[in-house]
Amino acid sequence: MRSTGETEDDRTDQAAPAESVPPPSRRSAGAAVLARLAVVVAVVGLAGGGVWLVTKASAPAASPTTTEIPALQVKAADVRPGSVAPADDTVAGEGTSPQSVKPKTSGPKTLDQWAGQVAAVTGVPARALSAYGNAELALRAMQPGCKISWATLAGIGRIESNHGQYGGAVLGEDGRPSKAITGVPLDGSGGVQAIGDTDGGRIDGDPAVDRAVGPMQFIPGTWRKWASDGNGDGLGDPQQIDDAALAAARYLCAGGRDMASPSGWWAGILSYNNSTEYAQKVFGLADGYAKSAQTVTKRG
Repeated sequence: MRSTGETEDDRTDQAAPAESVPPPSRRSAGAAVLARLAVVVAVVGLAGGGVWLVTKASAPAASPTTTEIPALQVKAADVRPGSVAPADDTVAGEGTSPQSVKPKTSGPKTLDQWAGQVAAVTGVPARALSAYGNAELALRAMQPGCKISWATLAGIGRIESNHGQYGGAVLGEDGRPSKAITGVPLDGSGGVQAIGDTDGGRIDGDPAVDRAVGPMQFIPGTWRKWASDGNGDGLGDPQQIDDAALAAARYLCAGGRDMASPSGWWAGILSYNNSTEYAQKVFGLADGYAKSAQTVTKRG
């Protein structure tokens, strides 16, 4: 979400289909920021990503009602920033490939089986869980020191787009929403920051100004830096949830961050969106998802 005081690398919500772009080499991942769903506002200034974190509901006529805004449906956890990380839970397996889970002696033997079981206890769509779990496994192989959790990605995905279901969209088996998830124009009106067009409308469908796109809400400039191929089709598409989740995981793991430590986790989320309330909402979601999933793995 774009608001007054946000930085150039933030994000938003509502426009045309995004163009797939080939993912860059790992070396090209710079210190960019995720930007995101922007709508109503008087939001806190965001450093890394913007999102549906609204402190005062003053939605313009064309904006979704407050009941449709994912972040407003989530309660902030009563936890002091930096004091603790969410409950620990990892995908049920020891993945070396981002596309599958190496079987343990018991429990789910594939990523899809794991996702199906966890979906039943968390309410997160199984297809979205496959994407979040896939991103965890990929980063476990690429950057084992990061320890990014699928549950943290799920917390962000819930706030950003309700797991690819914002505005009545249905997340398909191909990992794409039934209609493109795009952000409001970042034109300086309604409390959002003005961000001039950086892609000629190729990614966000708007040749005048930038908009954020996809389930994890990237602005075009940020996507070009963090574009990832999570589903192995050779392309990086911000509307495709495997690609978007992997890009978000890579961003959170930047700079050798340890996302399993309290300091690392809070630093990562606050770099994604520089708002304590946003981080507390992600914490509550991630902690709840992980604890619910533990009932599945313990039964395993």
